[in-house]
Amino acid sequence: MVRRRSRHCDVHAWYAEEDLRSGRDRFETAYLKAEEAGDGPAMAVAALGLAGLWIHDHRGFSAGTSIEVRLRRALSAVDPGSPLALRLRVRLAAESDYRSGEHQSVLAVLEEARAYGDSAALAEAAGLAHQCLLGPGHAPLRHELARELLAAGFQTSCRSDLLMGLLWRTIGHILDAHPHTERSLAELRGQLEHEDHQAIGFVLEAIDVMLAIRAGRLGEAETRAAACAERGRTVGDADATSWYGGQMVAIRWYQGRMAELVPLLAAVAASPDLSAVDNSYLAALAVAAAEAGEHRQAAGALARLRRSGLASLPRSSTWLATMFGVVEAANLLRDAETAAAAYELLMPYAHLPLVASLGVTCFGSAQHALGVAALTTGDPQRAIEHLKLAVRGNLAMGHWPAAVLSRVRWAQALMLRARTGDAAEAGRQLEAAACEAAGLGMSVPGERELHAAIMNAVPHGQRPLLECRREGRWWRVGLGARSVDVKHSVGMEYLAVLLANPRYEVAAIELAAGPAPSQEAAAAAGITQATLDETAVRAYRERLSQLQEEIDDHESAHDTVRAEQLRVERDWLLEGLASATGLDGRIRSFTGNEERARISVGKAIRRAIDRIASADPVLGGELNVTIHTGRLCRYQPR
Repeated sequence: MVRRRSRHCDVHAWYAEEDLRSGRDRFETAYLKAEEAGDGPAMAVAALGLAGLWIHDHRGFSAGTSIEVRLRRALSAVDPGSPLALRLRVRLAAESDYRSGEHQSVLAVLEEARAYGDSAALAEAAGLAHQCLLGPGHAPLRHELARELLAAGFQTSCRSDLLMGLLWRTIGHILDAHPHTERSLAELRGQLEHEDHQAIGFVLEAIDVMLAIRAGRLGEAETRAAACAERGRTVGDADATSWYGGQMVAIRWYQGRMAELVPLLAAVAASPDLSAVDNSYLAALAVAAAEAGEHRQAAGALARLRRSGLASLPRSSTWLATMFGVVEAANLLRDAETAAAAYELLMPYAHLPLVASLGVTCFGSAQHALGVAALTTGDPQRAIEHLKLAVRGNLAMGHWPAAVLSRVRWAQALMLRARTGDAAEAGRQLEAAACEAAGLGMSVPGERELHAAIMNAVPHGQRPLLECRREGRWWRVGLGARSVDVKHSVGMEYLAVLLANPRYEVAAIELAAGPAPSQEAAAAAGITQATLDETAVRAYRERLSQLQEEIDDHESAHDTVRAEQLRVERDWLLEGLASATGLDGRIRSFTGNEERARISVGKAIRRAIDRIASADPVLGGELNVTIHTGRLCRYQPR
């Protein structure tokens, strides 16, 4: 038993201490020497080591066939009833099942390992079987195998077995959105802090990239992904490039930049280094091509996935991510038939997150994909039900970018259903999405168009009005829950007057006069006008009254910073009001050129709106539609 245990641990210890590429070279040399010497047990150990820690570690048909030939040759050279023979048969069964997307053969050999009573063979069988069960629908069995591998690891006294047990338990939690995922991750990290493990450390680093994407730290995630890929290449992991590509797909998806990835995705989708059961790159290519307007390429990629029917795609660890891409591409191409087929296949897994591979990337709740599929088939009621659950699920797992997109889709579904109150609720969801997106540095897809549709659908009396208030050297422009701060300018002063007087026409020459006309302008006068009309003066005085109340409230609450900001605005308004009225409170007059005022005021307002639009396209778009300039200017709410 000691000899068997040491041989098993020798293989795993090498991969713990050295990189995978060096390990393959070492076991290649060992296999050739053992074959030349006719040493069957040594051939078996070398063949098992050459196969690697992971299933399907050798990509491409020729490389995979070469490993299988050597495993079978080693099997023929050892005692059929020995533990080594059992371990070889476990490996052959796992490799075969993985390539076909099945698991029956490896589970059958796992039963043999349980009955045999050899802890090393059992650890090998449990770990390999787990890798064949990373697709959706196997959560209970995965958890059982992780516990079994941990128990076997204590018997083999092999650190790699214990670490693999912790890793598979952690990955199982990620795949199931288990509430104790963070605890499992912390335990695994704690183990690696004492002593690193090259291969498992790389997986953990890839998971950290996924967590950064979930947290909405997309710039940080991109930097981490590049570093992780470099570590993977150094370690010699066959998935280093494909994992990096998948992480970049997720980052660019949430940045709204998928179209940039078309050349990369086309190359990777055709690469022989890609896993035999990974169809996610073809689905991602369909999405990216559709986003880029390359509809033929997108439809072609989708057709390749549907060649034998979506149901025939292997339920591998990338199947959920593949289906997510299929649904999004079908939506962009308005392919209701494909969306309906994907909906039926995804429905049993509505409770799961759309995680790819060993937790290296995540596209949020499967409820989101179901909602988008329902939207594509023209069923807004069902879409609303799924997307409400998607928002809840994404918030629960801390996937903030996914929550943003689920809210946007929810708003779209509400607008499509168009019942009483739906437009108002759609507006609330879009505002919430915009606020979250602003904090994450995301852009909200189709935000301006959706906002315009919502505003047009809301009854006039219920639509929020644009507001503008000065805070020191800044102006805060707001509409409902969304707002943006813009630096002071003359154009912002003009906008503030118009927004304070909705639907009221203010002469451009009145706006151009400002709080106090210059003597030179007055001297060149041709027309006498009031600098502020009665309505504007009344708005100034009402705002002054509000400011004083707010100042008193903040001073009572000892909020001196906010009180000082309000005093700056109050003083500015007092100065403007004083200069615009005489000592007896009568409105001052000024003289000036109407045409010159029309041109200069219009340009200043447009520049101010452009600055607002650069900070918030929706607010800028709303101003562009509702602010009218000319000889007479007005804010005309929709």
